[in-house]
Amino acid sequence: MDLAAFANTSLIRYLDCNDAYTARGTGHPSDMIPGVLAVADAHKANGRAVITAITAAYEAFCRMADQLPLKTWDQGVYVAIGTACGAGKILGLDRAALAHAIAIAITASVPLRATRIGELSMWKGCATAAAVRMGVFAAELAAEGMTGPDQPFEGKEGLWHNLRAEAPKWPAFGGGAEPFRITATSFKAYPSVIHTQGPIGLVLELRQQVAIRDIDSVHVATYAEAVQRTATEPEKWNPETRETADHSIPYLLAAAWQDGEVTPATFAPSRIHDPALRTFIKKLTATDDPEFTRRYPVESCSRIEVTTTDGRKLEAEANYPKGHRRNPLTDREVEGKFRGLASSVLGAQGCDKVFEEIWNLDKAATLDRLFDSLVISR
Repeated sequence: MDLAAFANTSLIRYLDCNDAYTARGTGHPSDMIPGVLAVADAHKANGRAVITAITAAYEAFCRMADQLPLKTWDQGVYVAIGTACGAGKILGLDRAALAHAIAIAITASVPLRATRIGELSMWKGCATAAAVRMGVFAAELAAEGMTGPDQPFEGKEGLWHNLRAEAPKWPAFGGGAEPFRITATSFKAYPSVIHTQGPIGLVLELRQQVAIRDIDSVHVATYAEAVQRTATEPEKWNPETRETADHSIPYLLAAAWQDGEVTPATFAPSRIHDPALRTFIKKLTATDDPEFTRRYPVESCSRIEVTTTDGRKLEAEANYPKGHRRNPLTDREVEGKFRGLASSVLGAQGCDKVFEEIWNLDKAATLDRLFDSLVISR
């Protein structure tokens, strides 16, 4: 189960086109879903149990992100804990066993933020998969009676100690009148890091008003976290890998302006190394706006200012890019996104079968039909 979870999470994470949760910490809670599905498939869990377990995983992940900025650590901290909760829910662990699963998962999975610094490697797309694998494995061990460290959070050398953080004062979790955090996530419209979603959308809007050949300069203003993650390091201004390119505001805006879209094809090696994109990147600048930084993460503000070769000035600004939880994709748009990513391998009818299973998941006796619908015919 843990290896299935690792393989399938790697496939999801590779495209960088799933969801994101932004709070004091950020990350991709949907990375945990393959872990829940692997355990559910092995134990023949029904659809309602799967939805409940996924919701539990999200709740743990997002409540941790609400309280705990990771600083030098990576989001796998949240992922390992959430996956242990989701897998433990499917396995029917009681309170004591689930505590052991969480303890094992977190003490074995405190990953370094170095994964996402500089020229990004293939491991960028596998780091959370490793945390998911550990969460599943920890739940399996706890189900067989394995015990974990007694105080993985509050104790000496525990998580709070190593993060130099105060123990959080937890508010009420989801349930009753309190919404579950799964409803507060954002869906990406484009296969790139969440901080680039707004600028890409603005470029596609401005592109209708000015041709790339008529542009003299482009300035991007956004919040500090976005600039830090996507535009401060030299590698982000001259990406060599797919993983760096999908975390680069300069590359993504150049590609969006030239192609009129950002899709998986944007990251083909030949596209990444296209000299024409490097020429346009030299016309770009990016800075953080203090007001935008103040409003983040409630808002994800960005502004693009364009100066044309004949001296005209154009500007576009957005607070909630498409897919943001306050500007969500419709069901039809979500289906369109899936078809755009999957129809080349599943075909139109294959996508129809997947939707039939997904929209009726709460009624499914097992996951067999869902997994069958995802088999690629050769």
